[in-house]
Amino acid sequence: MSTHAGYKGPADCPAVIPVFPLPGALLLPRGQMPLNIFEPRYLAMVDDALRTDRIIGMIQPDAEGGGSPMAPRLYRVGCAGRVTQFAETGDGRYLISLTGISRFRVESELATTTAYRRCQVSYDDFTADFEARAGEEAVDREGVLKALRDFVESNDLKVDWAGIDEAPNEALVNALCMMSPFGVREKQAMLEASDLKTRAEVLIAVTEMELVRGSGSEPTLQ
Repeated sequence: MSTHAGYKGPADCPAVIPVFPLPGALLLPRGQMPLNIFEPRYLAMVDDALRTDRIIGMIQPDAEGGGSPMAPRLYRVGCAGRVTQFAETGDGRYLISLTGISRFRVESELATTTAYRRCQVSYDDFTADFEARAGEEAVDREGVLKALRDFVESNDLKVDWAGIDEAPNEALVNALCMMSPFGVREKQAMLEASDLKTRAEVLIAVTEMELVRGSGSEPTLQ
């Protein structure tokens, strides 16, 4: 099963894509990301994407990597998404939704006349992203749910437990990673995890560390 009709593997995806650097924004394969677009350069990016293959690459800027405020250095791994919903507001903003297709690795950033950035990318390291629910059976679902319950209880949150119980492992893990309130480096670690099992382990570990920080206690060795 492919993410979208026509995107069955790396060869089906465009090698040059526009990229949207956004700290803390994590898109994963088959995940849904709503975006409120208002900067002129990104309005132009969406216009151009809609005229072509509707692909936009979500990527995080690396604050410690250098660059300039207008063009910060980027992490090397992002995720390509396809515009699957689009609406225009009365004040000129675009409300769009991206559906994740596959992660990519940046090979080079292109010199361009557009106001937004474009990169040459490769999907070859992430062929499993094109297979829906790959590796679900290896996920420690109980560990994920325990970490979620502890986090919810600690932060006095409300969640749709019925929806969570019905969600397959891939949808559960990826949605929790995408919605998690953690920082750029934690989000990048989730993105770059080699497989779904590892991503779940990163999510559990980051959640447990956050709970320890929130409690003000030091972790103990067993």
